[in-house]
Amino acid sequence: MIGQPGSLLAAAAALRAGEITSVALTESVLAAADRLDGWLGVYLTRLDDQALAAAARADRELAAGLDRGPLHGIPVGVKDSIALAGAPTTAQSLVADPGFHGGRDAAVVARLRAAGAVLTGKTTLMEFGIGLPDAAKPFPVPRHPLDPSRWPGGSSSGSASGVAAGMFLAGIGSDTAGSIRMPAAFCGVTGLMPTFGRVPTAGCVPLGPSLDRVGPLAHGALDCAAVLAALTSFTMPRLDDDLTGLRIGVVREQHFPAHGDPAVAPAFDAALDVLAGLGAELTEVRLPLWPELITATLVTADCEGLAYHRDRLRTRWPDYTVAARGLLANGALVSGADYVQAQRVRRAGRAAVAALFDVVDVLACPTASTGAPPLSALTTPAGHQDNDGLFGLVHTPYWNSVRNPVLALPMGRTAEGLPLSLQLAGPDFGEQLLIQIGAAFQEHTGWHRPLSTVEVAA
Repeated sequence: MIGQPGSLLAAAAALRAGEITSVALTESVLAAADRLDGWLGVYLTRLDDQALAAAARADRELAAGLDRGPLHGIPVGVKDSIALAGAPTTAQSLVADPGFHGGRDAAVVARLRAAGAVLTGKTTLMEFGIGLPDAAKPFPVPRHPLDPSRWPGGSSSGSASGVAAGMFLAGIGSDTAGSIRMPAAFCGVTGLMPTFGRVPTAGCVPLGPSLDRVGPLAHGALDCAAVLAALTSFTMPRLDDDLTGLRIGVVREQHFPAHGDPAVAPAFDAALDVLAGLGAELTEVRLPLWPELITATLVTADCEGLAYHRDRLRTRWPDYTVAARGLLANGALVSGADYVQAQRVRRAGRAAVAALFDVVDVLACPTASTGAPPLSALTTPAGHQDNDGLFGLVHTPYWNSVRNPVLALPMGRTAEGLPLSLQLAGPDFGEQLLIQIGAAFQEHTGWHRPLSTVEVAA
């Protein structure tokens, strides 16, 4: 039974109250990594010495009255598809260029450093953000912090499971079709996919450049807001749990398949009851162009991913994982006309969703219709258009096509005790509203609170 540290903002308050130092906090999370990462598979590269030096610098600055904001002195893990000076960028692949981006910091990493964050290392993912875990390659297999036989989701696997296990207080991930929100959902943490273009992606290994976004994972919505404020121009929202007059569009259609977990529907209803109890008005709605926009996301990712990897696929084919090869090869089967049509669908979808936000303020649906799956269920690589399998139970790709911000919040547990998640989508640049609603929801629920223990299976 292993105790966990608290949330980012709680730690930030403790630092300023003199109750803890950044060095002590950093030593604590690094000790958690020493104990857990042998089986959890969070880190590809640890930066203990650099982290402790940054923590000591943060302590000196705070003592001298220099306060860089809520991330000052806070341990943060960074997905290993994002360049960080002093560490290789492997993208968890044998074919990646370790000196990607000239060995310089990605734009988001430079902003984290400027905010005083303590960068503890580079976290695991699926190869280049696609595919599935592959034990045949010389990289850690990410595992779920509550059950090591299960997958924490991907592709920002280590950034989510590391937060859940107390190995850092915030993680940075990227999201092309759900890679922040899926692992946040499975690991019981909060994940924010910002509006497309709000957070710079320079220095991030691309998968689908017209889809890719970078965002935070942390325990709570306000923790995510603090990270977002360091990454871009963002003002923390007014804190008020009175949601009177807020119009929430409730999405059920195609989110409760027969092969989903039966705990999802009652957990979703209970989450809606909390929001209604705070004054929100609930209206059932349908998402326009649901299957078409999911297909458009996948076609776009296939084509843009193939464009980036084409030359390496020709010369390094055996070095890619089986799943990544299959998914990237899909791009070769898509014609130019198909790609153009996918972009037409995306434009139509953006207009239709924007019109929906004329009648509701936010949209609510489950992030996934399942808890974290067993790793054994992933041994046969499933194409991401396998709508009868795992990826048909994850309701994230739609939102990448339409570019809206989406917040994933813990909302309950399965019968096995695995986390479930609520997805709130807002209008473009509506992150403030999403954070305000998420904070109000979390003020009246406890699903987002840090794990008190991690139980290691015998």
